Amino acid sequence: MQAVICRNGAPVCARVPVPEPGPDEVLVKVQACALNRADLAMAAGAKHGALGGEGAVLGMEWSGVVVRTGARVPSLRPGQRVMGSGRGAFAEYTVADRGRVLPLPEGSDDPRQAACLPVALQTMHDALVTHGGLGAGNAGQSVLILGASSGVGLMGLQIAREMGAALVIGSSTQPERRARLAEFGADLAVDTRDPTWPDQVLQHTGGNGVDIVVDMLAGPTLNASMRATTLGGTIVNVGRLAGKQAEFDFDLHALRRIRFVGVTFRTRTAQQVREITGRMLRDLSGALERGSLRLPIDCEFPLEQAPQALRHMRANGHFGKIVLTVR
Repeated sequence: MQAVICRNGAPVCARVPVPEPGPDEVLVKVQACALNRADLAMAAGAKHGALGGEGAVLGMEWSGVVVRTGARVPSLRPGQRVMGSGRGAFAEYTVADRGRVLPLPEGSDDPRQAACLPVALQTMHDALVTHGGLGAGNAGQSVLILGASSGVGLMGLQIAREMGAALVIGSSTQPERRARLAEFGADLAVDTRDPTWPDQVLQHTGGNGVDIVVDMLAGPTLNASMRATTLGGTIVNVGRLAGKQAEFDFDLHALRRIRFVGVTFRTRTAQQVREITGRMLRDLSGALERGSLRLPIDCEFPLEQAPQALRHMRANGHFGKIVLTVR
């Protein structure tokens, strides 16, 4: 089959064997796949948890049609249209653990849009609900998504609304992107390059700060994020787009009694991912069926132009998702 692999620290198209599904896996004929930030590092030869490395097929999320299932896969059937996440998405065929494969919502007929959803849905529901405590009978909560103009961030805004947040705030450093955050549920958009942005958040929360921060920036924004968090609030660190290291104000952390949680899928077991997916579907399947959760597609490339698509992502000029289509 045709696939995009890492060779000598660069993405290249190559012919590789069709993968075989294990007992808990599903073999899928891929129709579309979407790019994520982690793909940039893997395309350059870095590992992302157990994924990536020399010769590895790149890509983490896709949509397509089930070809064959393993013996311990009870709820999926050949011919079923699905979307999912995992390894080796940038190829004509991929395999994934059954816990990462989601049936397409009824009425969904666009594999490109479906390919954009799995990673963002799993990541942001886990961050906001499981670790942030959004919903669960807590009325009137407020949420801040730092790095909200990314695909995962835009999904976070929508999930916050769907789960009943009373106030949703997003950040972006680019004015044209900030202007569009309201389309996806933001009541306020802030610029983290402006040193007064925590004061803007405090002003919109009656001086209290937000209950939940989902932070995809980290780095030098961390102490400002704590200033914008309410007493006893929660910061969930999902990404480190602004840096992996920074000064940490331990006194501010203690004074505001903030619960700081770091999350990643790289160290989750297959069973843990299955549980994450199950919780997400219990809360969001209705919204998916209604078509309420969506992501904009910035542009699309054929699979064989994956290197160009990755360059486009690296240039950071896109809003929403970059998609590869598979013939």
